[in-house]
Amino acid sequence: MTSLTTTALPTAAAAPPAFGPRIVIGLVGVLLAVLVSGLNEMVTKVALADIRGAMAIGYDEGTWVVACYAATSVAAMAFAPWCSVTFSLRRFTLWAISLFTLLGALCPFAPDYESLLVMRTLQGLAGGALPPMLMTVALRFLPPGVKLYGLAGYALTATFGPGLGTPLAGLWTEYLGWQWTFWQIIVPCLIAMAAVAYGLPQDPPRLERLKQFNWRGLLLGFPAICMLVIGILQGNRLDWFESSLICTLLGGGLVLLVLFLVNEWSQPVPFFKLQMLGIRNLAFALMTLAGVLVVLLAVIIIPSSYLAQVQGYRPVQTAPVMLLMALPQLLALPLVAALCNLRWVDCRWVLGLGLGLLALSCLGGAQLTSAWIRDDFYVLQLLQIFGQPMAVLPLLMLSTGSISPLEGPFASAWFNTVKGLAAVIATGVLDALTTARLHFHSTMLVDSLGNAPLVDNDSAGLAHRLHQQAVVLTSSDLYLSMAGVALALILLIFWLPTRIYPPRAPR
Repeated sequence: MTSLTTTALPTAAAAPPAFGPRIVIGLVGVLLAVLVSGLNEMVTKVALADIRGAMAIGYDEGTWVVACYAATSVAAMAFAPWCSVTFSLRRFTLWAISLFTLLGALCPFAPDYESLLVMRTLQGLAGGALPPMLMTVALRFLPPGVKLYGLAGYALTATFGPGLGTPLAGLWTEYLGWQWTFWQIIVPCLIAMAAVAYGLPQDPPRLERLKQFNWRGLLLGFPAICMLVIGILQGNRLDWFESSLICTLLGGGLVLLVLFLVNEWSQPVPFFKLQMLGIRNLAFALMTLAGVLVVLLAVIIIPSSYLAQVQGYRPVQTAPVMLLMALPQLLALPLVAALCNLRWVDCRWVLGLGLGLLALSCLGGAQLTSAWIRDDFYVLQLLQIFGQPMAVLPLLMLSTGSISPLEGPFASAWFNTVKGLAAVIATGVLDALTTARLHFHSTMLVDSLGNAPLVDNDSAGLAHRLHQQAVVLTSSDLYLSMAGVALALILLIFWLPTRIYPPRAPR
């Protein structure tokens, strides 16, 4: 246990409710809402071309719809844990799900682009408030013997949810209509609200915390996160630092972020407890999580992009590749949780093995050629089935095993904010790498032709084939880069984290 102060946290005198079926139902309700929140972002991003066509929105305008949603979503993750303590976990979660559902139902009826942008921005705020609630519920209400299984449910948001984005986008756009990319959330969210209302206990609100509200932290931190997220997501399109807007967003965001962290250090009721970074395992888990999320996002984006650009697949045709990786997570995560729950198993080696499987999968992907079709990716996805949960769940165990339950809201704020920012940074890094390598390979292929006689006079066909080959070489480079990231993270295991035993085991 850490000796850090627990100022402004829920009182220790309030005994947690007895664990039973009601708590499980409440946890499942929060999990369902969080999964739906993540799917909402992924599906609308994959189906953005169909949405833009139906609503007469240009490409540039569509990127702002995605960026603004992501910005408020990540920012909400930072401040939601404080709100849940102040207004009560159950009440705050229900309000967030309600707002998220209402805005999702209204988005297809937006009369113009500006209205859609406002609704998606507010929906991101509500959706981003949900993931921290899931970790808070798991840390607070689950007994030690099953806590890892609750964290495995949280890990589904990083392994199971993202893989469903492409299949669902293909289903809605091909068979039911683009409106369902927004409406898909309604029924699951209503079920989630009923489960949360029934299962989670109602804590008394702690409105006296408003007297010590950290206004300076909110006014510094919220715009800092939003500016950084938007700058990263729009950077590749606007040519990064060649754009004054991107320079302003990233530069201003970094300055505000530094001021925010300085402010948080001395606040009596902070949003982030910087002193917690002194916990070795938490610092390692946060740093490694960022790298793992880059790899997990890449193994979704690379095959989807390759199959679309080289083989002409629609999302519904790419769906089997994604489903083969996503659906088995429902079984793989509980098995990995059971493995990590054994006292004689060191979760650090489980993490290393998981990262090794991810690296092996990426090294296999680096061998792709223009002849690869959907079936050639299945073996790579099979390695991901256990590689992903074995890389994510030990990080959750390491990050939460060294803190007290009363510090759960602070740990949730750290973990979820880093998770959200890492996903955004991963998108920006992959976009930048893809553009750079695509330009490089295109230039090299054109130079290699030189003045050689063409096989035919179809210049348009030749340009298409050159682009396809450049995409193949770029995809191979990206896979190789991700293998390097996974191997580098393995090296960190040897000198940073310390041994953590399962929660139920005596210390």
